[in-house]
Amino acid sequence: MTVSRSSLSLIPTCYATVSIGTPNTPLAQKLKAIADAGFQGIELGFPDLLSFASQTYNKDVDAQDFDTLCDAGRKVKNMCEEIALKIVMLQPFSNFEGWPEDSEGREDAFRRAKGWIRIMQAVGTDMLQVGSTDSPHALSSLDCLASDLRELCDLLSPHNFRLAYENWCWATHAPDWKDVWEIVQKVDRPNIGLCLDTFQTAGGEWADPTTASGLIEREGGKEYLDKQFKTSLQILAKTIPKDKIYILQISDAYKPPKPLDAKPDEQGLRPRGRWSSCLRPVPFDGGYLPVMEVAKAVLETGFRGWFSMEVFDGGPDGKDMEWKDMGAYAKKAMKAHERLVEEAADS
Repeated sequence: MTVSRSSLSLIPTCYATVSIGTPNTPLAQKLKAIADAGFQGIELGFPDLLSFASQTYNKDVDAQDFDTLCDAGRKVKNMCEEIALKIVMLQPFSNFEGWPEDSEGREDAFRRAKGWIRIMQAVGTDMLQVGSTDSPHALSSLDCLASDLRELCDLLSPHNFRLAYENWCWATHAPDWKDVWEIVQKVDRPNIGLCLDTFQTAGGEWADPTTASGLIEREGGKEYLDKQFKTSLQILAKTIPKDKIYILQISDAYKPPKPLDAKPDEQGLRPRGRWSSCLRPVPFDGGYLPVMEVAKAVLETGFRGWFSMEVFDGGPDGKDMEWKDMGAYAKKAMKAHERLVEEAADS
């Protein structure tokens, strides 16, 4: 499908609140920087809601104190309405699917799900992002994973809420877009679709933070790797219906200063998860992933929905930024969006 420039002009723009400042940065300051840069919506990060609630009520709010979080959520909704920001999605809901039957993990997952649905009602969003589980305890059966997500869809459905399922490239059983698309088809509910992500796609199928080259190293070299990745994106463009893509998250990645240890860290986080947490800048700002190719493949499906900046930028060395000027960073992100859209057009 041809990607015409005129068809890209109305793509709505979004920015994740977890992608600017720190969890301790006042949420009002984050929202102002995002709105002033021209973004139309936000992904509301749960860590930001939790921090806002703790600051607002002057106490440490528990992650499952849903009464307090809903009260705080209504305040956040009003704050966003005052500056014309739409709350596009609540994120990131993690380690939900695949727990063994009757396990404490499964009980906790569904308790959290019901609480997050209450938060969605409070903040006025209709979309929940679920990342593919990275729990080592998750069952490997895709049918099992799909069954849990089907139950979640059915909890969301009475509220006209949707589930945006994202492949996290360090996930236990569904790290690639093909995996989550297969699961979405197995779920077979009208209110589930995909949250695609330039980092998760390119970072899982093309790049590898544990190698000196920063690439997946296999027989055939980079030429073969590029050919395989191009084929994967062609399949994506031809396979996924545009209405089954709910949002496209955008970020690049720095090549780590030195290869990451291939083993999980003390918290059990795999190397791509560690890479994701602090080495993801906006496009055209020092990264090396084929972001444009992923974005263009998604556009070739006919998708023209939300483009959302979800970055975790600790600089090329991965150290925390001081965030002296959030406004300037948000404006840099908007310029990156504009350039991405401009260069993605065929004509």
